[in-house]
Amino acid sequence: MSVLFECEYQGERYVGFEKPVPGEALTLYRVNDGRLQAEFIAAETPEEVVAAIKAEVEPITVEGGEEQVRYLPPLLPATTGNALLSGFMRTHKSKFEGEWSEGDEFVAPNWFFKGFGSWLKLPGDPLVVPEKAVALIEEPEVALVYVNDDAGNPRYVGYTFGNDLCDIGLHIQNPGWNPYCKLCDTSIAPWLFLGEPPQSVTGHVTIERDGAPAWEGPFDCGGDALYWPIQQMVDNLFEYPAVRRPGLVNYILLGADKASYHDGFRIAHGDRISIDVKSHGVVLANEVSFGLPK
Repeated sequence: MSVLFECEYQGERYVGFEKPVPGEALTLYRVNDGRLQAEFIAAETPEEVVAAIKAEVEPITVEGGEEQVRYLPPLLPATTGNALLSGFMRTHKSKFEGEWSEGDEFVAPNWFFKGFGSWLKLPGDPLVVPEKAVALIEEPEVALVYVNDDAGNPRYVGYTFGNDLCDIGLHIQNPGWNPYCKLCDTSIAPWLFLGEPPQSVTGHVTIERDGAPAWEGPFDCGGDALYWPIQQMVDNLFEYPAVRRPGLVNYILLGADKASYHDGFRIAHGDRISIDVKSHGVVLANEVSFGLPK
């Protein structure tokens, strides 16, 4: 699986084309804000993007690796904030009787607005939720990344993984309050996988309290676990002009299955959620903060 990442190093923006190995040197290429978006719009394949940058930019080597850089959410515009985070609800097969098949009527799943791209948090950042959150739920999900060209046509770039932390307790009290329930920080991995949306994604969640595991459980959020075909869900969303604004970067969460809440566990202030996407070698670990830090 080809992987791309962006980072800041000594105040400048760079891109790398291999998932970093802890402790090893990084090979980076200097890029201006917006360069990658433009390359993906112009290219026919991800390989063309990688080749174009490597052909034009002299690489640098950063010794000490990850300790010297600050990772960035994939393709997040640095200056314009022209990015949208949203997703689908109730997408997993486990929430339906039977399976969808070709020829069945497609009924669009519920969609939610989660925030602007600048609201995304990276592994290690605190995830801030409302001080009086009712009952939180971690949601390991695939996040698809698209960038719109100058005519508003969405161009698929690749995928990564996120934790759509939200207040399911508030939603249960009143489904009409779902927009409020989604106003919690979202964690996203900085690694952008350059390939079609994954069919198999498996992993394990560990929630630590006071330094010790308090809840653990597996998850599956790949396409094979979803009731609706991914392409149909995305195609339906992009029928709406509001998400087709030229230059807009879209991060689209594909939904999650049962989690700690369904097992009777309740996330508390200071808990550390670790989502280990074992199938892809990705870990999202963040501490939860009820209300803004004092």
